[in-house]
Amino acid sequence: MSTEASQSGHEAGPGQPVRRLRRAERREQILDAATRAFARAGYAATGLDDIAAEAELTRAMLYRHFDSKADLYRAVLDRACARLAEATGADDFDENSIPALLRAATADPDGFRLLFRYAAREPDFRDLIDSITAVSREVARRNLARVIPEGPWLDWAANLIPAFTLEAVIAWLDAGRPDPGQAADRIAAAVHGVMAAAHPTPHPPA
Repeated sequence: MSTEASQSGHEAGPGQPVRRLRRAERREQILDAATRAFARAGYAATGLDDIAAEAELTRAMLYRHFDSKADLYRAVLDRACARLAEATGADDFDENSIPALLRAATADPDGFRLLFRYAAREPDFRDLIDSITAVSREVARRNLARVIPEGPWLDWAANLIPAFTLEAVIAWLDAGRPDPGQAADRIAAAVHGVMAAAHPTPHPPA
């Protein structure tokens, strides 16, 4: 069986042409392999040869779809970001937000880690994470303002809760995804603890 035949999942019979992957399918194959490779070692330590080996392709094949390692990494991050947006959807924090985030992380754990663990530490790609963070803070502040009085503690909670929630989900992935049916409730309980801490403490009567 040829390499192309094995990758397409079809073996060519006598006199039958090998079905080649369409360009879009090949691109997805490369992005899948690159996501796995980058998630193992990060951007700097991963070379195109590593990705080619992961995808079982030649380096020349990668260059037919991407101009450089940076171009490929950006495409990996953009796809992970698009998948996250599709999974989480609405711009309001409600009882569905944390379960949706957990589903997104479960469906694409390597992409999730790349976005929020690796890319956040890489100056050349930090702009994407900064934009996600800014939007998350804006959404958090708008929703938290319904229950937390205006002031510095509202700002504190709006900055902390999105970052805390993402770290909680990554820690859950790293722990082996324990108790998937209870994970959302456990993380939500911790988030509500932050919200409670942001409320002003009543002064005792004089």
